[in-house]
Amino acid sequence: MSLEGKLVSEINIKSCGDVFHEIFRYRPHHISSMSPDKVQNVEVHEGEWGTVGSVIFWNFIHDGKEKVAKEVIEEIDEEKKLVKFKVIGGDLLEAYKSFYFTVHVETKGEDNLVTWILEYEKLNPDVPDPHTLMEFCLNVTKDIETHHLTGKLVSEIEIKSCGDVFHEIFRYRPHHISSMSPNNIQNVDIHEGEWGTVGSVIFWNFTHDGKEKVAKEIIEAIDEEKKLVKFKVIGGDLLEAYNSFYFTVHVETKGINNLVTWILEYEKKHKNVPDPHTLMELCLNVTKDIETHHIKDT
Repeated sequence: MSLEGKLVSEINIKSCGDVFHEIFRYRPHHISSMSPDKVQNVEVHEGEWGTVGSVIFWNFIHDGKEKVAKEVIEEIDEEKKLVKFKVIGGDLLEAYKSFYFTVHVETKGEDNLVTWILEYEKLNPDVPDPHTLMEFCLNVTKDIETHHLTGKLVSEIEIKSCGDVFHEIFRYRPHHISSMSPNNIQNVDIHEGEWGTVGSVIFWNFTHDGKEKVAKEIIEAIDEEKKLVKFKVIGGDLLEAYNSFYFTVHVETKGINNLVTWILEYEKKHKNVPDPHTLMELCLNVTKDIETHHIKDT
């Protein structure tokens, strides 16, 4: 029975293939922030990032155990977006005489195909093929993908009207916003539950980027102390471009004025989806309209 083996797996990613290759060539030390439950730390011990011959030390968790791997970059091919690592120390060499990781990216239209190749020679016939290690590589790939497609925008705006009233509008009376900001919000209806309760489902008709759009949202969280309401989008136009989308609005009192903070959290369907800056602008404009409405009434 041969002790040598080779595993090959492919996975589609929608984020940029050049960026993915650049991470494994020049920035593997950033992977711990993208996949922290799998990769804890990556350091260069010899040479420089992104160069053949540099030695990299990995701290990672595999099969529920903390492990280490000392690897040398054996090959880089920019045309194929390929990096090949040779294991020269660490836990893997307790079971394998030799071990190599190769990762490369092939662009196909809007998508990119990431291929992982594990080549190895076992120390004895009882050593298992490294299927769980291949699964580990694919899961790290998914984490990097998610990291690059997810985003968060935060914007603050001061209002002079009552912070309690502003919070109360978004909690209990979002259906009144259409009368305060008719150019932006045409209608707001409740479809399930009651106004102002977690789990209630609200349907919004609004104008964004010059187009009439709809959003079906569920109230996911309410915090009276922070004057916070968080909405999760569960239907409508936004989910044509995003896998997930959340709006959070809260008010912080600062002396005479109040600071309204909008937080948009999202995961794009693919890399060509723009960050929702114009949607943040819509939220800020609605805030200004509500402010104007209440100042006129005082």
